[in-house]
Amino acid sequence: MEVILLERIEKLGQMGDVVNVKPGFARNFLLPQKKALRSSKENLAFFEKQRAQLEAANLKRRDEAQAVAAKMDGLSVLMVRQAGESGQLYGSVSGKDVADAIKAGGYTVERRQVNLDNPIKTLGSYAVRVSLHPEVAVTVTVNVARSQEEAERAAAAAAAANAAPVEAEEAPAEVEDVVEEAEEAAQE
Repeated sequence: MEVILLERIEKLGQMGDVVNVKPGFARNFLLPQKKALRSSKENLAFFEKQRAQLEAANLKRRDEAQAVAAKMDGLSVLMVRQAGESGQLYGSVSGKDVADAIKAGGYTVERRQVNLDNPIKTLGSYAVRVSLHPEVAVTVTVNVARSQEEAERAAAAAAAANAAPVEAEEAPAEVEDVVEEAEEAAQE
């Protein structure tokens, strides 16, 4: 079935493109969500008349999404879950759980905006993509831990691990200084 896209759809096309999609995708998703029109001469003429208004509305929504993305940049949420000794969760963390945690952080996000391919089933830190607009996405760090204290220890360990390579680079210079001083003392 050919449809005219009314907004950018990821992996499908840009606004105004006439694309061929499966009938079920068009009937069940694109048409009810007002993301596309059936391809016909009348609808194409209607779209061309409305194009400027649709692009202006899309630009406004994108600017709003970019403003929210700038505020959300670097956001990290903590999910406290029960887990076994091996770090395997007794349940899982789904997109709905991540959306609820982001809402608790003061942002308005729907479950369908959280792009989580598979549910999170182990402890750790995960980067989750949140699509605020078809053209604007932000990455949120989701930290899954047994408790608040464990999450803080993991964050401190990660910070120490990030700082450790810097110290390792400085260490050879200090060793070289000690070796040079020892050689100078041996020559005297």
